[in-house]
Amino acid sequence: MNINQLIYRNLKKNIKNYYLYVFALIFSVALYFAFVTLQYDPAMDETKDSIKGAAAIKTASVFLIIIVSTFLLYANTMFIKRRSKEIGLFQLIGMTKGKIFQILSIENVLLYFGSMFIGILLGFSVSRLIMMILIKITGIEAEATLSFSTNAFIQTIIVFLCIYLLIMLMNFIFIKRQSILSLFQIISSTEQRITKMSILQIIIGILGIGFISFGYYLSSRLFSGDFVGMNELFIAMATILGSVILGTYLFYKGSVSFIFNLIRKKKDGYVNINDVLSLSSIMFRMKSNSLLLTIITTVSALAIGLLSLSYISYYSAEKTAEQSVPNHFSIPDVGNAKKFTNKLERNQIDYSSTQVQFILSHADISNIIEGYDETNMNYDTGNTTMTVISEYEIDDLDIQENETIFINSNDALLQFMSFKDSGDIKLSGKNQSIELDYLRIEDKSILPTRITGGGFPVAVVDHQVFLQLLEDIDPSIQGEFTEYVGVDITQRNQLDHADEIFQETIGKWAGHESRLEVSTAQKQNMGLIMFIVGFLGLSFLVTSGCILYFKQMDESEEEKSSYTILRKLGFTQRDLLRGIRAKQLINFGIPLLVGLSHSYFAVKSGWFFFGTELWAPMIIVMLLYAVLYSIFAILSVLYYKRVIKEAL
Repeated sequence: MNINQLIYRNLKKNIKNYYLYVFALIFSVALYFAFVTLQYDPAMDETKDSIKGAAAIKTASVFLIIIVSTFLLYANTMFIKRRSKEIGLFQLIGMTKGKIFQILSIENVLLYFGSMFIGILLGFSVSRLIMMILIKITGIEAEATLSFSTNAFIQTIIVFLCIYLLIMLMNFIFIKRQSILSLFQIISSTEQRITKMSILQIIIGILGIGFISFGYYLSSRLFSGDFVGMNELFIAMATILGSVILGTYLFYKGSVSFIFNLIRKKKDGYVNINDVLSLSSIMFRMKSNSLLLTIITTVSALAIGLLSLSYISYYSAEKTAEQSVPNHFSIPDVGNAKKFTNKLERNQIDYSSTQVQFILSHADISNIIEGYDETNMNYDTGNTTMTVISEYEIDDLDIQENETIFINSNDALLQFMSFKDSGDIKLSGKNQSIELDYLRIEDKSILPTRITGGGFPVAVVDHQVFLQLLEDIDPSIQGEFTEYVGVDITQRNQLDHADEIFQETIGKWAGHESRLEVSTAQKQNMGLIMFIVGFLGLSFLVTSGCILYFKQMDESEEEKSSYTILRKLGFTQRDLLRGIRAKQLINFGIPLLVGLSHSYFAVKSGWFFFGTELWAPMIIVMLLYAVLYSIFAILSVLYYKRVIKEAL
């Protein structure tokens, strides 16, 4: 057998054994090439004014390089260790280390660059589809065309050539450092096994669960008013992050084995074939993979969390716009409102208008804030500025002269500032003050948040009280406008035309807003973020799923002799597969469940800053991620099935 025949046979064997690695490489190249193609696509110029599309895609491509590089280098480390005996045999028959490295390099060139060019062709084929998805999500006015980008091709070749050179360097160092004896011992020493639970491991297991629980508790209290000021919030967030990551590492290091050991002890030594193939195997191997599983779980939680938050914002865009702009068009200027409505009439567009007079008043609301402590607040609720309107502006409110009701608040503010059920506030003008009984917060919105200071409540008072405050107004705190006009279009199909007239007539005038424009801008921004996070998350899901799959390949080969013994003892293939399914459910299920749990508490702690709807977007993202992740568990079961079949 000559060298060429040897290379051909090794290459054929590698493709058969590592087809998923080839798939992941093709997928990674295709995804990267498609991303870079978007970066150079002229259609992305349409997003320059609002969402900096090309820059965002370029940033995402850098993160994609990091994910792909880490995966390929890790996968190469696993594969070359699996071929350590083969490399040792080559040395035994007289091959030099240089010759062995040459053979591996030629194999890698054919496998790596063959997959890379297939990936580029695939990326080119789907680039138009990806661009269409981006256009659909963001709603930008652009046309998706299928065009081959020379710049994207060159950039992809350079990036993956650099990764290949790193792989070759790793292989050269590995072959150079290993002796023949060590090459035959690598496989047997790759996994750390434990046979007995020590006191230290029990303590580690308990600490792991404790740290995670502590992090979850802090995250649930993060925006409840316990932490005030940026420094306290930063310290709390850093503590949560550190506690959860450390807890996750200790969880895999000791908690899993501790829990499974308790389950096994309850069986009093009576274990069946499922327990032998699942619980026992997990107990012995989970500890040695703790760092890898911690990284996979943490990044999975980050990907799920970011995608959930961006989808929450995208999903809630219209409702959020309704809260921030209560009418179709917000015009805090009577003159400009008249110009706009005149044009609507000339274009025969039916509309209704609402006019609200408001003033700004000094306010002392410290008596109605839960747990108020002026030394611990980063704002002075004893002397703040508040928007005030008359009860006449709201039809269904009847307020006495000594009462007030708050409206126009939002969920994000209420997380920082918790109001009591009752109390008294003081509204002050230039010379006099009026004390009022605070009744409640009504879920009503009548003024845009740009006027009210980003969602700070508006005080509704008796009309006579409003007139007193108006006569004693303090000019130094009044804004440019004191009257707000809200315009609503009667027929929905005329809204787009009305928005065009609004942009032509008023445009970007300070404080003048179109609800449609606000909603569209939020969808564009969050749509692009969701698109990028989704593709980066998909890339990480595929690479991390492949890594876990490769680990299961190694374990199945190591345990092949055990399957042979069990088959000779009379256990059928179906018996063994039942235990293997339970094992893969645990192997893939634990990192998935822990990652979903981390992302849930992270999203739950601050979702209200991003939108108005939590459950539907978060559940959709989590279910989609879980379904895609489960594919690798199914592939692992199929690989085990083949190994079990070959075991006898």
